[in-house]
Amino acid sequence: MQGWQIRVRGQVQGVGFRPFVWQLARARGLRGVVLNDAEGVLVRVVGALGDFAEALRDQAPPLARVDAVEVAAVVLDDLPEGFEIVASGGAGAETRVTPDAATCPACLAEIRGEGRRRGYAFSNCTHCGPRFTILQSLPYDRARTTMAPFVMCPACRAEYGDPADRRFHAQPIACPDCGPRLWLEAGGVEVAGDAIAAAAKRLKAGEILAVKGLGGFHLACDAANAGTVDLLRARKRRPAKPFALMAREGDLERIVSVSPGALAALRDPAAPIVLMPSRGVLPETVAPGVAELGVMLPYTPLHHLLLDAFGGVLVMTSGNLSGAPQVIGNDEARDKLSAFADAFLMHDREIARRLDDSVVRVDPPMVLRRARGQVPGTLPLPPGFETAPQVVAYGGQMKAALCLIKNGQALLGHHLGELDEALTWEAFQQADADYAGLFDHHPQAVAIDLHPDFRASRHGAKRAEALGVPMIAVQHHHAHMAACLGENLWPKDGGKVAAIVLDGLGLGPDGTVWGGELLLGDYTGFERIAWLKPAALIGGDRAQLEPWRNALVRLDAAGLSDLADRLFPEAPRDLARQMAMKGINAPLSSSAGRLFDAIAACLGICPMRQSYEGEAAMRLESLASETGPGPDLPVVAGEIDPAPLFQLLAANEPPARIAHALHASLARAFATQAAQLIESGRAQAVVLSGGCFQNAKLATLTRKMLAGQRILTHRSIPANDGGLALGQALVAAAKLEGN
Repeated sequence: MQGWQIRVRGQVQGVGFRPFVWQLARARGLRGVVLNDAEGVLVRVVGALGDFAEALRDQAPPLARVDAVEVAAVVLDDLPEGFEIVASGGAGAETRVTPDAATCPACLAEIRGEGRRRGYAFSNCTHCGPRFTILQSLPYDRARTTMAPFVMCPACRAEYGDPADRRFHAQPIACPDCGPRLWLEAGGVEVAGDAIAAAAKRLKAGEILAVKGLGGFHLACDAANAGTVDLLRARKRRPAKPFALMAREGDLERIVSVSPGALAALRDPAAPIVLMPSRGVLPETVAPGVAELGVMLPYTPLHHLLLDAFGGVLVMTSGNLSGAPQVIGNDEARDKLSAFADAFLMHDREIARRLDDSVVRVDPPMVLRRARGQVPGTLPLPPGFETAPQVVAYGGQMKAALCLIKNGQALLGHHLGELDEALTWEAFQQADADYAGLFDHHPQAVAIDLHPDFRASRHGAKRAEALGVPMIAVQHHHAHMAACLGENLWPKDGGKVAAIVLDGLGLGPDGTVWGGELLLGDYTGFERIAWLKPAALIGGDRAQLEPWRNALVRLDAAGLSDLADRLFPEAPRDLARQMAMKGINAPLSSSAGRLFDAIAACLGICPMRQSYEGEAAMRLESLASETGPGPDLPVVAGEIDPAPLFQLLAANEPPARIAHALHASLARAFATQAAQLIESGRAQAVVLSGGCFQNAKLATLTRKMLAGQRILTHRSIPANDGGLALGQALVAAAKLEGN
């Protein structure tokens, strides 16, 4: 028979796309089949197509993302009399895997209603529920997920097979009779009775619970109980880092100021943690020294039921020892979280891969941590990269994430963490094997950071050698620039940009540590135009932990050694100065992150030691409530000298004014230099990248200084090292294709 073969590419598996096609075809009287396969969704059909192909794109299900609908005339045989969904064809992975999605309104109403799923913690349908966290291999079918052990009961089987039901071909379908089971456990013994009610009672009594979610365990407690929050801090050894919160939508306005944009982000199927201004209602110990709270809505039926029963706001932080990966297994939780949790709210559905909660800000819009709900969604490559070879890139040492390029798409992996931590390193290796297998990836090149001693770099070098493929080392800040270009679909031949890249550190080709740079370049190369005047990182890595070291060297350089002596009387200043003078374990660095640490230390903000990465800078941003331009920073032969900022300290300016001046002066200094590149015609746009641009005040001020210019920023991938691998992969692909 003469017919049509229609290929649908994109995020089209696990989103109810096949039942959607079935209903569309039946309504039009078409005959044929639809199936999942290695490339997406395949439709074979005979009959008058009409607007069928257009409807596949325009009327797609809520979680679908259609990249392409390709129609070809073919000769077909062995088609059924009507239209059917048939078994998936072939292994492989040329299509996207759907991220996990928050509970939809229909399922939420169901668990609060009177039907058979009332109070059931694992309700889901084609529009919501677990996806990536339960997927073990492609194509996406129940047998290839951690739902495989749960045999559907007759009632669920009927829903699964009914095209009129929203659970038609919903792979994680479940009910109390046949699906996962929830229980509360204390002291290694299951607690009798309603697990949700018992858990809520314990939370109200001030206990700390380990709660099994989608991508791992959380540690939960009453956010309004300062004593319990302090106890959690003591047990978790997390003295000051802000805790994430979970709250019902009706409780939000009481604790944070919610903008329309923030509410939209909270309601997104990804259900990320959203940073919002605190109203100061909750105890200070929830987020010491910062003006924002990170809040997420309940995103599984279990969370909704627990919040309903508890009736308040919960701390909901990763179930781990600070710095270690999130716990995902029940036995692992009993072993590793028993010192933290008084009881465990557990279930028997396995988690296929650990995923932290994503973190976003909406003003200005940015992703701070790309994880649950956002991965493994793919990103299209910019024009000019259509024929790019398969590349794997391994990112950096901090906020590790890897990236795969294949078939015109980039898959940026989930946030893993700091690779110096042994368990995080294990998770990194597992993610490498996991993504390669899941997406049938066969790299033709490996991209790494220029720093050869990063664990990710060493891993990449070994992999390239084992595969016999080229290894391309990419300078850290060049990768940041390329990542921002790629996210904004800047064409491969789109011309050069002026990239302001401000972060903590990255090895420069001159052997010094960079971190406050203005680069002029594109995907294939760059030149360094301006940079912060270098200062010694006294003690190497210890300078990142102990802000006084950065303050000392900057104050000395500004001719304010006496002030340094007064501010840090207990610090080993003489030894530190000798190290800086002789260059012993004191590499020169232009790091903007360390400049923030230096000013913070001078203002008495955790001067001797930070308890978490970015603590000094975050507190400094919250302190910067003044307005004004700040002093001009002189530029000599490309070096931007921050000494005038330290003169403000000597003049006893108010701390809030000094904190603001740092943001304003730094923004103006780099923006002025970048604008000159645009005006001279050497650059076509300005890129803002690097972890310092997670600072909302700095990002906003820099954009204002560049008003009228074309500005490229990060919105869907992190400006920090979590986006680094995307830039590495693009640079490597551009260089390979240029040879």
